[in-house]
Amino acid sequence: MVKPRMDALATLRHVPRHLLRIPILVYRYSLSAFMGRQCRYLPTCSEFADQAIVRHGAWAGGWMAAGRICRCHPWGGSGFEAVPIELPPKAAWYMPWRYARAPGAWVKD
Repeated sequence: MVKPRMDALATLRHVPRHLLRIPILVYRYSLSAFMGRQCRYLPTCSEFADQAIVRHGAWAGGWMAAGRICRCHPWGGSGFEAVPIELPPKAAWYMPWRYARAPGAWVKD
């Protein structure tokens, strides 16, 4: 049997994750419909951000999403870029820019 205190702590640990997902979902189902769904990446940036935050948490997933959004511009790339299953090597909470790198750039470190 799990102690109630542990359940409460586990729930509180996921609050930042859910708070970051709210603006993503609002964008996906409101503003994105008006702007047109013409993302050059697959999955789209909002889907990538949602998956990254769910898989890796608010801090690492948020930085991964920010990096992906920064790569999504008229002179940026395109194609398939899935959320990585594991965190990049040499990434640490105090060096968040390492989470935001493109997956191909992780090998260079």
